[in-house]
Amino acid sequence: MSNTISHTSHKINPYGLDSIDLIRFEPEHLFLRPKVVKALAAFRKRGKELGFDLRVESAYRSFDRQVSIWNRKAKRELPLLDAKGHLISKDIKNPEELVKTLLLWSALPGASRHHFGTEIDIVDASAIPHGYAVKLTPEESHKMFKPFHDWITEEAESFGFLRVFIPGRGSIQPEPWHLSYIEEARLFQELFDLKELEAIYMDSDIAGKSVLLENLEALAKDYIYPYFL
Repeated sequence: MSNTISHTSHKINPYGLDSIDLIRFEPEHLFLRPKVVKALAAFRKRGKELGFDLRVESAYRSFDRQVSIWNRKAKRELPLLDAKGHLISKDIKNPEELVKTLLLWSALPGASRHHFGTEIDIVDASAIPHGYAVKLTPEESHKMFKPFHDWITEEAESFGFLRVFIPGRGSIQPEPWHLSYIEEARLFQELFDLKELEAIYMDSDIAGKSVLLENLEALAKDYIYPYFL
């Protein structure tokens, strides 16, 4: 049986293969689940009261979109970063090394929490220098966005949001800018099935496909399941 949440006339899944039940969040023109939009609006309002301008950089992301990001990083069409967030200039010819490097900052397509429609990457727009392009790096979080992240630490949970990618959990690098609306996210976590993801990969054009299929269970132990809270 397919792992889906059934609604009266349709089903949704945790792999980013549909956009059912998503609504637009403005002014960013991004999509999230209705309950997440409501909670995020309240969270943003609270931030504004304290002088922050909460801006969502990323929200729902489809499987195809995640594959595109993954493949373009593998081809160096997008920056490939090391564990410290620095650009890697050397060629990585070993397929297993390339997959592990990609996984430092990119979720496995089909296993990205952004497929749930419950996850957001956020910044403080009021702290961004004119003309600066946000990169979502540790350096930004520790410098220009530090007051913003201190506030997130203090108040995000009271609005239903939790940090997922934190130090000491799994093998993905910490992402303090990534928040999960955990009540809704858990519904999708419960639906996730590694066998279904394997079948999806078999029918996809994803970089490192053979490495992923041969090592999927081991990769899941480090890069998927530790983040199912």
